[in-house]
Amino acid sequence: MVDLSIIIVNYNVKEFLQNLLESIYKATERLSAEIIIVDNASDDGSQEIIKQKYPSVILIENKENIGFGKANNQALEIAKGKFIVLINPDTIVKENTFEKLIEFFDRTPSAGLAGCKILNPDGSLQLACRRSFPGPWTSFTKVFGLSSLFPKSKLFAKYNLTYLDENKTYEVDAISGAFMMMRREVYEKIGGFDPAFFMYGEDLDFCYRTQQAGFKVYYFHETEVIHFKGESTKRSKVDETKIFYDAMHLFVKKHFSSSFLVSGILQFAIILRKIVAFASVYRLVLLAMLFDLLFFIGAIVLAEQIYKSGHWLGFPEFVKPWIYILPAILQIIISASFGAYKKNSISILKSWLSLFFGLVLLSALTFFLKQFAFSRAVVLITYLFLFLLYPLWRLVFKFITRQGLGEGAGSVRTVIVGTGDKAVELAAKLKSDFQSIHNVLGLISLDMRNIGEEKNGFKIIGSVDNIVKIISGMKIEKVIFSSQDMSFEKMFAVVSMCQDENVDFLVSGRKVDYLVGKSMAGKIDDVPLLKVFYNISAPTHKFIKRIFDLIFSSVILLLIYPLVYFIHKVSGNSSGLTNFILGTPQVFSGRKSFVGPKLKSYYEDLYLGKPGLTGLWYIENVDSNDEDEMLKLDLYYAKNQNLWLDLEILGRTLGKMFYSKEKK
Repeated sequence: MVDLSIIIVNYNVKEFLQNLLESIYKATERLSAEIIIVDNASDDGSQEIIKQKYPSVILIENKENIGFGKANNQALEIAKGKFIVLINPDTIVKENTFEKLIEFFDRTPSAGLAGCKILNPDGSLQLACRRSFPGPWTSFTKVFGLSSLFPKSKLFAKYNLTYLDENKTYEVDAISGAFMMMRREVYEKIGGFDPAFFMYGEDLDFCYRTQQAGFKVYYFHETEVIHFKGESTKRSKVDETKIFYDAMHLFVKKHFSSSFLVSGILQFAIILRKIVAFASVYRLVLLAMLFDLLFFIGAIVLAEQIYKSGHWLGFPEFVKPWIYILPAILQIIISASFGAYKKNSISILKSWLSLFFGLVLLSALTFFLKQFAFSRAVVLITYLFLFLLYPLWRLVFKFITRQGLGEGAGSVRTVIVGTGDKAVELAAKLKSDFQSIHNVLGLISLDMRNIGEEKNGFKIIGSVDNIVKIISGMKIEKVIFSSQDMSFEKMFAVVSMCQDENVDFLVSGRKVDYLVGKSMAGKIDDVPLLKVFYNISAPTHKFIKRIFDLIFSSVILLLIYPLVYFIHKVSGNSSGLTNFILGTPQVFSGRKSFVGPKLKSYYEDLYLGKPGLTGLWYIENVDSNDEDEMLKLDLYYAKNQNLWLDLEILGRTLGKMFYSKEKK
């Protein structure tokens, strides 16, 4: 019988596994030990590396990821050691770790299971290395954050035992499955892990059954390991938060007679975590809605006080406070429908337009709901305040936080799917030429083998298998596929996988970048992508755009065009603004639009819109001779065209024209 059997369950962390094995060899120089690795169908090259570099290791190769508990059971069945160690692959042990623990077991006959200090990479203690079982009160304090608020309280901090000195050894309910050492007798008496636990909870269950069998579980402080927590789960598709709470629920159901109270607490925890995750992603939207709500209510109250007079004493008491709240909520709904709230931007222009529509709608409602038509003057005064307050707080917010008013420099967090030369070339181009648009955070590989490597300065940060976690964890906003690296079938599979993520998908071809709409995933078949997803081709967008061109050009032709035409003929001078005004007849006749591509209405079979007097090609700082870049801007405009984008482009165009004129 050997002194020690070391069992490792590996899943796609080959670089961490190699570090662990090197540290194990140093820590077992004076011990007879065997190392058993169970690989749960890694596709990062782990199995090949183990066979090549560590031939003495006993390797069990699974064809699928069967979970932590089942994989450990496979190794436990063949383990021969007097003591058995279960250790995660993303850990590193000290030279004295195993010897110190064997000495502890020798002098502590009652100990059947023990764990040592488990440290984070920054040297802090991982709280899970000593725990209590999740009974009703313990679960309540953990889920509602009382254990974090009062870490030194024995009453509230029981789950992670943070009130106990980490530099002392003592008996505990449970230790972490990241590192646990047991006597062989424990396994022989209670068996392996319960296979009902896929991941998480199996260590709690094992500790509980160990104590039920008459052994004690200890936290041992005289040695430690470093644990790079969560590396395997980062590279998997599983929702570890849900699995964690499901495991806690299973543990309680199994050992605490299916406590209804604990079950309710754990289900609440899952919902709470989802709410927190949603609030984190949409925090700017929620903040904007809250501010707009408060300013609207404040504006109504102020307008009421201003307009009070002898013949009108204010709103009657029976309609308060709803007379303040309901119009504010209605305005927020209108603003949202106008696109005034987005995950990464809060538009001033759209908030103004939504206020104008809200004023019209609220005024109209007073004609139909006579019983609530207390004062149209108050409505008007309220909106006069709001036309000032809404843009004002947005501007103040921008200057304080440097965010929230559109996608400025470095704000679009982007990853490139692909690791070939074309993908690297694309990443370099985006980083160097479009720093005001994209912030390329790394490359996504087609499998796990290349994770951690660098390609021309761009790190491979994940694979398509765990891209959902990359998007969520790194708050990715755009994913760009390199069409040279993968098939469209694979692209659609990834898009479908990410259908719940609020992210844009782009495909980079030889000459163009075009959007793959995630709502269309699985419905495309052989339809060319370039013909499917562009707003400019939609009948509604065409109609609205033409109506706007007619109205705006009519106003210019009647009020401004004659004077500008006369001055131009007399002086012979022209400027950007003059040429813009003089081009209005072409817009009125339908040959051009105010906003559109620079020259061509079509790219191959794709309609880009009528040539424009201005467009993204005018307001963006790109070389007008670079046909690829001009085409890219035209394609972007065609995809995203709407009335609000046209108005923003016109506003920026006029600003640029006046600025250029002033400089001259």
